[in-house]
Amino acid sequence: MDRHKTLSVLSFLEKFPEAEAFKVGTRAYSRRELAEASAKAAAFLTECGVEKGDAVAIWLPDGPTWLQFFFAAARIGALVVPISTRYKEAEAEHVLHVSRARILIVARRFLSFDYAQAAASILNRAECELKAIIDVDIESFFNPPMEIAAPLAPNAAEFDVGNELPLCTFGTSGTTGRPKLAIHTQSSIAQHVLAVARATDIGNSSVQLCCLPLYGILGFVVAMATLAGGGRCIFLPVFDAEQAASLVDREGVTHIYGSDALLKAILDVSSASLSTWKRGGFAEFAGVGRRTVELAEQRNGLRLNALYGSSECYAVMAARPRSAPAAERALAGGTPITSDIEFRVVDPESGAPCPLNTPGELQIRGRVVTTGYLNNPGASKEAMTEDGWFRTGDLAYSRGEDFVFLSRMRDTMRLSGYLVDPTEIEEVLCHHESVAAAQVVSAFRKEKGEVAYAFVRPHKSPLAEDELRAFCRSRLAGYKVPARVLVVDVFPEIDGPNGVKIQKSKLREMAAEVEASTL
Repeated sequence: MDRHKTLSVLSFLEKFPEAEAFKVGTRAYSRRELAEASAKAAAFLTECGVEKGDAVAIWLPDGPTWLQFFFAAARIGALVVPISTRYKEAEAEHVLHVSRARILIVARRFLSFDYAQAAASILNRAECELKAIIDVDIESFFNPPMEIAAPLAPNAAEFDVGNELPLCTFGTSGTTGRPKLAIHTQSSIAQHVLAVARATDIGNSSVQLCCLPLYGILGFVVAMATLAGGGRCIFLPVFDAEQAASLVDREGVTHIYGSDALLKAILDVSSASLSTWKRGGFAEFAGVGRRTVELAEQRNGLRLNALYGSSECYAVMAARPRSAPAAERALAGGTPITSDIEFRVVDPESGAPCPLNTPGELQIRGRVVTTGYLNNPGASKEAMTEDGWFRTGDLAYSRGEDFVFLSRMRDTMRLSGYLVDPTEIEEVLCHHESVAAAQVVSAFRKEKGEVAYAFVRPHKSPLAEDELRAFCRSRLAGYKVPARVLVVDVFPEIDGPNGVKIQKSKLREMAAEVEASTL
């Protein structure tokens, strides 16, 4: 029998059962405690009427209760539908409607939001298939809200669930529309996080600082890879750079993965030594990847590397080698972490393979690809090619063994008839000593078509638009030179599950307004 077919996430809790699995605040929990608690929660869910294949929504912050019910679902074959703790009532209702979840598990209260009240309001509207709400006190860890007559044995689930059943969904980016829910099976999750543990050198002496939420694909993969590899997680449910840096020193953190801006914020805490931090990687969302890589190496000799992934194909699906020079390690994209993950780059219109170093749509095939979008067969079919490749919607180019991610396809620009990647212009602007960060979008100009608009954040020195345009003109073809360079204090952002992302759609609106005002 193929061992991958029988692989279960529950096996992670059987490794070093007395060893610490994770810590939140001052309280640490062993793998045995988590296994026993998940067995109790599994019995509780079955008493609530949850059956194999049912969707169970979890609207909780990171911590013991989230993990307890996740592993409980794995025991009984239920599907976990995580909901962002940043979501308000209408957003959560959309996820419940799409998922057709029967049970919703909520925190009674987290920070200043009353989740239980919002959940009750959703249930009262009866516009989804929700049957019951379980509100839990997240301070009373590992306590299901009712007594269990006969809990399951912690390491021997009583249900023949099958590890090919769907186990968890992850929301796609909601920056341009309502998110879809990408499905992943238990065996696929287990295989991938074990591969990530091997690729990132996670062992029983590793300590991972988990700064990103479990409901996001990057935070989830990092935490599960740590459990799979035998390491321990230090959860920080609400990110604070000073606190994160302090935890690195106090807990002997060895691994941190997150967005480029998150890692840079930790590195900028000058009062922390960060001497135990040995491994780290990032998804570039804020345009500061290169500077973050250079800062880490200058500060601690830490060799950070860029990562690639998505809700549909997992986080840390590809990565740059740590042995590469800084400029190479900062390039978004990478080499697939296992040989059974395939990629290709094709012409988005004809579908023909692109020559090396020629931009096109990145497509992925292999065990990492989602089995589809939950209750959305139309989107599931559209996402796949006829010959079985997943359409990422990302612009990239192949270099043979690896690929370089450029941007989302929708962010590319057609300037003077040429397809232009905005990151090329952004990189040039960032080489100017006065520019801290840059973002480029297009706007429509009458009788000319699309023109480039650059938005820049100043470093320290004042910025002059004419000087920056001249700087670009000396380094770029004329049609790539921004028609306007506008200075802003901040970029419009959205706080997503995998980190802060810049909203290019908002920048396009800003560019359109400026362009219209000059007519």
